Amino acid sequence: MKKLLLVCAAGMSTSLLVNKMKDAAEEKGISIEIFALPVSECQSVADQVDVVLLGPQVRYQKPQVESIIAGRVPVEVIDMRAYGTMNGKAVLDRALELL
Repeated sequence: MKKLLLVCAAGMSTSLLVNKMKDAAEEKGISIEIFALPVSECQSVADQVDVVLLGPQVRYQKPQVESIIAGRVPVEVIDMRAYGTMNGKAVLDRALELL
């Protein structure tokens, strides 16, 4: 099963997006694990994930996350419009493209 990590600041809005993405995956019949962690904890799962998406509010930490991931998997900032509207389907579709 593929694992998708969303990196956030505190996790409030990102956890809502995770739920919407899980709903979108279920509608598509896709089995994927999606979870969110703050930047400070992404080191603990760096070798277990297939894609890392950063919330727009932590886009400035992309270089730090990329150094933790060390080029092993794609790291991308979530589109601000998709994040702001909590468009789980759009964010999931982009993550699947990155896979």
